[in-house]
Amino acid sequence: MNMPSSYRNRIYFLILIMLTFCILTRSQVSLFYAFTGLSLWYEKMLPSLVPFMILSGIMIRMHLTESFSRLLYPIVGRLFCVSRNGCYAIIIGFLCGFPMGAKTIADLLEQELLSEKEAEYLLAFCNNIGPVYFCSFVLPLLYRQLVLPYVIGMYGIPACYGIVLRHTLYREPQFSSPDALVSNKHKSMPKPLLAALDESVLSSMQSALGLCGYMILFNLLNLLPHLLLGHIPILLAPLFEITGGLSFLGDTYPLYTLLLLPFGGLSCIAQTYHCICNTKLSIAAYTLHKLVLTALCTLYYLGWFLLAPSAFLR
Repeated sequence: MNMPSSYRNRIYFLILIMLTFCILTRSQVSLFYAFTGLSLWYEKMLPSLVPFMILSGIMIRMHLTESFSRLLYPIVGRLFCVSRNGCYAIIIGFLCGFPMGAKTIADLLEQELLSEKEAEYLLAFCNNIGPVYFCSFVLPLLYRQLVLPYVIGMYGIPACYGIVLRHTLYREPQFSSPDALVSNKHKSMPKPLLAALDESVLSSMQSALGLCGYMILFNLLNLLPHLLLGHIPILLAPLFEITGGLSFLGDTYPLYTLLLLPFGGLSCIAQTYHCICNTKLSIAAYTLHKLVLTALCTLYYLGWFLLAPSAFLR
């Protein structure tokens, strides 16, 4: 049963008032959390994401994505039964990581290079934590010796999930081509280099600033349990903002960390909404797919424990 909007608004109002009160009465602690979000954005996300956003934006606006994906299309296209532009979104989503998957899909949809149905399908499984982040930050943080089992759990499961979705919920023989959906009069045309560069830089910086705000805000949400309980329940911190939360959590609960990564935390959900808010893609459906991936990841680690308990989480 859906909660009436009046009750929802009261809850939102109460949370906002409490957060404002926390900021005013715990200024030093709020400054610490805000600075944590800002520094993580400045040191980690800005240099690692913005160059990819700009380059990908240029390729999309110049309609070069099909050429880029041509090499891997015979493999990726056959596995997932997608268009060449859809193949590009999968490659960028898995290699560059969150939120590049969502932004790439939204840009392709905005430029009318993907149909809405194909974009909806792609968003379900190819907007994940990036492999560089996972291998250079998460695994060293957890002091894990093995690599391959964790990589399979992090990326093999979404890939398999995408294949299953293609043959169940999205089992159309072929996705509708954007050419069939958009008249030639209204279909977007490739942009020249300087125009594509200008649009891509502005769009990328706007997205990056939005991500900064989300990282600061969701790190600040740690103020609420800090005020109510007198300390931070470290299990809650990654649920608000994954990077800052994992820094607090460390290697204390490695299984919890590994199970939380497919979901990504509330900040990741909000940042994905920021990327797709100008499209008809559903954030509710995206969140549901993330919960399903978390459940599948739980089954994966349960199977690992049952089949090889001596090597579990090594």
